[in-house]
Amino acid sequence: MILLQRIAFIALSILFFMTTSVLAQPGSEVSHKDNSQLSQDLSGFKWKMKMMLPGEGVKAGLHQLPPEDIETLVWNSAQVPGDVYTDLWKIGAIEDPYFGRNSVKAQWVMHYEWWYALQFNVTQDLKDQLVRIDFDGIDYACDIWLNGNYLGSHEGAFSRFSFDVNKYIRSSKKNLASTNMLMIRLAPPPQVNAKVAGRKTPWFGDYWRDLIPFGIYRPIKMVYTGKTRIKDVYLRPKIEDNNNAKVTLEVEVENTDSQPKQMTFTSTIQGKNFESEVIKTEFTETIAPGKQTIKKDIFIKNAQLWWPWDLGKPNLYINKLSLAENKINHDYKETTFGIREVKMEWNPGFTRDEVSFPRTTLINGKKIYIRSACWGGPPDIFTGRTSDEKYRKLIQLAKEANMNNIRIFGWHPSELPIFYELCSEAGITVWNDIIPLGTGNLARDEEFIATTIAEGVAVIRERRNNPSLIMMEGGEEMMLRSADPAFTRMFLERLGKALQAEVDLPYVPDSPMTDEPSQEAGFKPKEAIHALAYFYGMGHLPMEDWYKKIDFPIVPEFAITSVPNIESLKKFIPANEIWPPGPSWGHHWADLDRLRAQNFDAFGSEKTGSLQEFVDATQDSQGIIFQLGIEHFRRNKPKNSGVALCHFITYWPDMKWGIVDNYQQTKRSYEFVKTAYQPLLVNLDFAKRRWHNDETFQGQIWIVNDFYKEYSNCVANFTIENDKGKTIEKGSFEVSKVGENSSQKFFDIKTDNLKKVKSNFYVKLELKDQNGVVISTNKYQFLIGDHDQAAKEFKEMGAEIRKRNGIYKYSNYNQFYDKLTRENGEEYESETDTVIARGFKNKK
Repeated sequence: MILLQRIAFIALSILFFMTTSVLAQPGSEVSHKDNSQLSQDLSGFKWKMKMMLPGEGVKAGLHQLPPEDIETLVWNSAQVPGDVYTDLWKIGAIEDPYFGRNSVKAQWVMHYEWWYALQFNVTQDLKDQLVRIDFDGIDYACDIWLNGNYLGSHEGAFSRFSFDVNKYIRSSKKNLASTNMLMIRLAPPPQVNAKVAGRKTPWFGDYWRDLIPFGIYRPIKMVYTGKTRIKDVYLRPKIEDNNNAKVTLEVEVENTDSQPKQMTFTSTIQGKNFESEVIKTEFTETIAPGKQTIKKDIFIKNAQLWWPWDLGKPNLYINKLSLAENKINHDYKETTFGIREVKMEWNPGFTRDEVSFPRTTLINGKKIYIRSACWGGPPDIFTGRTSDEKYRKLIQLAKEANMNNIRIFGWHPSELPIFYELCSEAGITVWNDIIPLGTGNLARDEEFIATTIAEGVAVIRERRNNPSLIMMEGGEEMMLRSADPAFTRMFLERLGKALQAEVDLPYVPDSPMTDEPSQEAGFKPKEAIHALAYFYGMGHLPMEDWYKKIDFPIVPEFAITSVPNIESLKKFIPANEIWPPGPSWGHHWADLDRLRAQNFDAFGSEKTGSLQEFVDATQDSQGIIFQLGIEHFRRNKPKNSGVALCHFITYWPDMKWGIVDNYQQTKRSYEFVKTAYQPLLVNLDFAKRRWHNDETFQGQIWIVNDFYKEYSNCVANFTIENDKGKTIEKGSFEVSKVGENSSQKFFDIKTDNLKKVKSNFYVKLELKDQNGVVISTNKYQFLIGDHDQAAKEFKEMGAEIRKRNGIYKYSNYNQFYDKLTRENGEEYESETDTVIARGFKNKK
């Protein structure tokens, strides 16, 4: 039986190789048009894994397993790309870390080393070919062997690396002689982020628990080339007069021979998502032994520029580049790129004593208001659970929410290539913290600094051809936590110089830079703001009093939380804890006190009557706060030039920032954001959300237009309805002109009919164009009540929250459960005890 399995394995391996190889092999005479790079994808489900104590795998000789042997047949099954936890979960070694509080039970995993093995066959003739194995991403540290031969080690989750393997690869037409064994030792992940900052994603923050992800999270490929090969291709665009463009083709090549070679470069450029003529460029260069960069200017007449979706079409080009010697192909590479230029201008209304950096983004000469959200990704912190399909759905949802930008911030990794590709195709711009620097205290060691900066350079070089990438940032709240602000600023500025040497994009060192350490380091008081004070300082001010005080050129983070939908809750909260909320809510970062207070501010009630009521209220309150804040910032354009919500998604099932949950389900707050981010937005400015029945309600109708299109002879309608849906006031106004890229107040509205309202009333707006077509709508909920009295009650709730946070650390979710804190005479005596959150008792 084993022999039959072995024969079947070899046959499948040969078939796998044949189906993943391409016809245009190095050393063949082929036309540029039909060319392709020969490679063998080593990714898939054929990998095996084994656990060992740290340092024991080499002692046991795992790296020396004979390639022909079948010992790994009984190792655990694994997938590459993937991660260790997901592999273990799928084989039943751990319980789903996302469910309940299982992540605590899986913490043992990160204290072992994990060995991954793959047997594969190579049957082709390797004469005149160079063979290398490319590793696109391993998190975090690894050692690699091929057929018992040590290839090397690597540290750094984001930089790609490769090894030439001609000396060690086994190729034959015979079955056993063609068998190869690739062995990877994953070291236990590092335990102190400051020691690996920028080279591994931080595994802490108030949306994750202490379980450090690691694994082989990107593809592994074996690539065959000639003796001269293409290492990197960058197409650097520059827009010239009369819609023409110059694209500088920058090719890093390596001649592995000891003698110079006359190499012919053949480049073709044509539209990828639009029809165009093919621009062919051919030139010959003498390539000396070693690595060098060859540059060639290519001119494109009537260039089709790449635009964000709300300013134009996201036109993409594809470059096909072949490298040949005497018509014998050595290497080939395809690169998608776009032609666009990004510049920055100073925001009006702020002096140079208030800000250090221009914050208004211009794309191809046009100002763009950044309607963004911090990505909050990857889609899963355990990368083995993500997929291309998830990325596609999430980017589609971002665009449908009217976002023209996504911010990758420094608590999360710079995303996979597919993320940038999908954003480029969709016309969504990317604001990128290039490497995850979510800590402010780095080692002073020069080798550490240089290695960290090199990781950033590797990241930007891989992603710089994507036209969606428009802004670079160095750190994320890095200055905020810095014990030595001057050193941190020096490091961030040095990082910026290294990045800008690789790509023509604007750079800012950190965000927000309005904190005390940043001021000490010499940054200005109005750089940017992380609008988080409403949540963390819950109760200080009602939402409308708080957001109206925010006056900054840009808002990189604007945060408020909510609970996922009930169908999503059931996937990660045990049934006996789902309502009233049990400890698993706290483990997944539900701040139950703040959520109740937030509901009170939005609705005058904590909304704890039922699970459905509570869930809906948290999502609606999140949406209301996001909507009103976004509209405030947008009314202030051009003084304010952008806002990014915190977050768009969440990378595990939590009760935090996202408006789309871990299962790609939109929350009710998503619709509020979609409304507030309409490029053409009719909106209402008002003084307060609570009004007395005997008061005259007043507001002002504004229209914000982010399009470069003027609207003439429009009509703005408003309707005010009471809680029974009956109209108590309505009106209509003629709007002679809405200017392009503008923000303007148009009309005042009011009503003296609030006596017809019991508890809530609603204002509905619509804007119609000259043909009577509705081009923007909006809706607001108001309360009958006393603003000052509600603010007082809200403040008292906040004081109680801060009092408890003084007793317990913010992250200690036991504070919500009297049985776990032994408060109010309660005691946790047995696992059979029912643990219910304070404030939710006696709830059905």
